Amino acid sequence: MEQSAQQAQQLDHLASAPAPGGSSPFAAFGMPGLGGPAPAAPPEPRPILELEGEEYEDELDALSDWVDDFLLPVYGAEVTTAAPWCLQWQEHDDVVGWLHALWLAYQQHKDPEAGLSGPFVWHRDFLTHAFAAVRSPGGPLSACMTSPDRPAHRVLPGPPPSARSEKASAAESELSGPGEPGERAS
Repeated sequence: MEQSAQQAQQLDHLASAPAPGGSSPFAAFGMPGLGGPAPAAPPEPRPILELEGEEYEDELDALSDWVDDFLLPVYGAEVTTAAPWCLQWQEHDDVVGWLHALWLAYQQHKDPEAGLSGPFVWHRDFLTHAFAAVRSPGGPLSACMTSPDRPAHRVLPGPPPSARSEKASAAESELSGPGEPGERAS
């Protein structure tokens, strides 16, 4: 019993964090947990539709490279009325949002920390669902190319604003007199 208690004490000591300011022979190598500085946390991914300007354009360029160089050659399949596609998919905001989310999930699930089943999980939980939504016959690309021999592109109109938004706009217009929009009349 006494030996077990000593071993437990040693394990607790070895598992505890090193004392602050303690010197480690590995500190010069920057190894986390061994006295070196902790690695910088990677930036938090943000949905592409929340980005603006150059940040949006850079992310869209990287996404386009992944879609054109990996996703479509491997998983694109044939373009048909049941699985439309658009050569100008970057102009469909909803498609950009779907494909960006798919790309982020791909990056996460191909990481070694995702384990050996990471790629399977990406296929099962992300790829199949995203492609079913994006390329469905009634989906966002349904008015675009349904045959490789007839390229087409058309962005379908979205729903109008809600009645509440229209009432708020009308009320704001009534409060605004001549002058700048949004200024109250005196």
